[in-house]
Amino acid sequence: MQLEPHHYSGNPFDLEDDNAYQAWKEAKLKDYPDRAEDLVVEIGDPRELGPAECQALLERCAKTNMAVYIGTTGGDPDKLIPATLGARLGLRHLDRNMGADDDGITALRVVEGQWRTRYIPYTDRPIHWHTDGYYNTLDRQIHALLLHCVRPAARGGENALLDPEIAYIRLRDADPGHIAALMAPDAMTIPANVEGDSILRPARTGPVFSLTADGRLHMRYTARTHNIEWKDDAETRAAVAALERLLASDDPFVYRLTLQPGWGLVSNNVLHDRSGFEDEARRPRLLYRLRYFDRIT
Repeated sequence: MQLEPHHYSGNPFDLEDDNAYQAWKEAKLKDYPDRAEDLVVEIGDPRELGPAECQALLERCAKTNMAVYIGTTGGDPDKLIPATLGARLGLRHLDRNMGADDDGITALRVVEGQWRTRYIPYTDRPIHWHTDGYYNTLDRQIHALLLHCVRPAARGGENALLDPEIAYIRLRDADPGHIAALMAPDAMTIPANVEGDSILRPARTGPVFSLTADGRLHMRYTARTHNIEWKDDAETRAAVAALERLLASDDPFVYRLTLQPGWGLVSNNVLHDRSGFEDEARRPRLLYRLRYFDRIT
């Protein structure tokens, strides 16, 4: 898979610039992989990523905004495995969110009897479609996400993945009005996170689709209905319904896979979900999650 130069001028994300959009879309869809297996790069130890391995990961991220590595470390729980690989891809600024450990890395596992039980990632229940950190302030958006598997669940725990740029294409081709609605600065509001009398995070309002300072597409979204309040107008309702239909469809660019020991997902915070799972008591599921303010470029 080779990187290709852009063959368009103008802004492909400007709804008034259809020529730029059509040229960008053609380049995006050309040779776009329709199998999860095409995302995979077999590597050695992620802590010693070689130039060819790094280039292969970057090329897949350039095309699909994600790549899957299969390393040789198996169930080694060393957090330097994903952290070193992330740094090699230019990811250095971790979001030290509430669930993260002191090193900024989050251990995703079932937790009993702690505050984390309020949050779905620390349970065995299904997680609906979302991008990570959708509730962050607009100046602290999560642009890259790395998941590293130490131990999979005994059963279940499959991820579905969708490139936000593909979601943009599907929605714009269906009706450009969907994009206009989802780019509105008041399209979605994430309610305040309240525990007892304490406000852990205030309500935050912003768009679904936006552009970064260097003109790249960024997406914020969650399908969890009690975690979001949508703008109450017909255009937004139609756009959200179209997005929900896409995520429930059998679109060939929705990838599905279950990470195994020593495997990892690197991505520009693509849309993803996770099926429910069952643990084996002696070998409970453990994944490391690293959220970055940087983007893989």
